[in-house]
Amino acid sequence: MNAAAAQYKAVQRASNDFIAEHADLVKRIAHHLAARLPASVEVDDLIQAGMIGLLEASRSYDAEQGASFDTYASIRIRGAMIDEIRRGDWVPRSVHRKARQAAATVREIEQRTGRAAIATEVAAAMEMPLPEYLRLLEDAARGYVLSLESHVDDHGEPNTSASGGPSPQQLLERSEFRQSLVAAIGQLPEREQLVLSMYYEKELNLKEIGAVLGVSESRVCQIHGQAMLRLRGRLDVFEKADAGLDDE
Repeated sequence: MNAAAAQYKAVQRASNDFIAEHADLVKRIAHHLAARLPASVEVDDLIQAGMIGLLEASRSYDAEQGASFDTYASIRIRGAMIDEIRRGDWVPRSVHRKARQAAATVREIEQRTGRAAIATEVAAAMEMPLPEYLRLLEDAARGYVLSLESHVDDHGEPNTSASGGPSPQQLLERSEFRQSLVAAIGQLPEREQLVLSMYYEKELNLKEIGAVLGVSESRVCQIHGQAMLRLRGRLDVFEKADAGLDDE
């Protein structure tokens, strides 16, 4: 075996060892996301996308930036999975349109009354039977399931600085969005705040949250959807991000 072939095999072996070493990280993130998504989203597809994200992270990681590799890689892996989900277009455009209308209705009611809008009055204002509106809340929850995470994680991407990390402008945008998001969540009804906290911070799935609250998974999904509609009505970034989805 010549020197070039030996070197190639050594690099290939190191690459395979690296992938094997971090495969559990990819699988853990994939299963965590899959627990929040419709059954139509295949875990294997997420894992495949995550592996690509892992390889990209290995090439662009800069230890001098301060973050550990696992922390940096987790962001890139999850970002690759989110991109894969977006490409799959698993949320019908009609859901985005109806959710946008519902968010506008919620905003109008809350501005007029000075209190949190309730489902029955939103449904009535939209001339929609209550069961249909509750189904819309569940659809909205699925449509926005990654919204908080993806807006915080990739707001301002994909343009990054030469070092591979976020630019100062991106860091500022993320900081401003986080502040707006925290303030908006703090104004939600208590139960909606609790569901979002358990879902995004404690990373519980719908079934686990339902067990804590003593309600069904469907009801948890509705509460989450209602919270997301309120946030959409209060945070312009959601409107801007989804504007293109309502044109059909």
